[in-house]
Amino acid sequence: MERNLHLKKYSLLTLIGFCLFFIASTHAQDQAFDKGTKVISAGVGIGSSLGSFSHNSQTPALSVQYEQGVWDAGSDGVISLGAYVGYKSFGWKTESSGFNTSASWKYTIIGLRSAYHYQGLDNEDLDIYGGLMLAANLLNYTYTDSQGNQQGSGNYGNSTGLTLYLGGRYYFSPMAAGFAEIGYGISYLNLGLALRFQ
Repeated sequence: MERNLHLKKYSLLTLIGFCLFFIASTHAQDQAFDKGTKVISAGVGIGSSLGSFSHNSQTPALSVQYEQGVWDAGSDGVISLGAYVGYKSFGWKTESSGFNTSASWKYTIIGLRSAYHYQGLDNEDLDIYGGLMLAANLLNYTYTDSQGNQQGSGNYGNSTGLTLYLGGRYYFSPMAAGFAEIGYGISYLNLGLALRFQ
């Protein structure tokens, strides 16, 4: 049931992203992202399929991305290549009759990404894109208790996967932009700031 709830949330976010993409692409010309453009972004995530277990502490979902326009894709697009790193952790503690336990789940996602940036907009401040990410999801789990028991693993539940994402950036200065992105990275929705270098 919890898995179905996550799938419904992800489907809704994907639908919203597609709607925003098609609304924004009803204009024509001028580019916010060209071949050779370099962008560094940092974001904070909202919603996640990670940590569906019970927990009583967590860190925000944080991510850093880099991408560069590499190939022209016809007259209306540029294809980029880039990298992604995301991090989120959860903690759990109990105390009962003098017996204490603590556990932590630390997720790191490392990915290679490629996106199609649509250039058929008449707004040079708006960059709309969608792409694929091949990622490794690394989980470090640790457990300790007051009786001296310890458990830990550097490869507990590690996995790889290919995921989709959609996003947009709005440049409020020649270099700086705010961005929003939906997809399956460290979180379902990622919001943050981006810096562009030509």
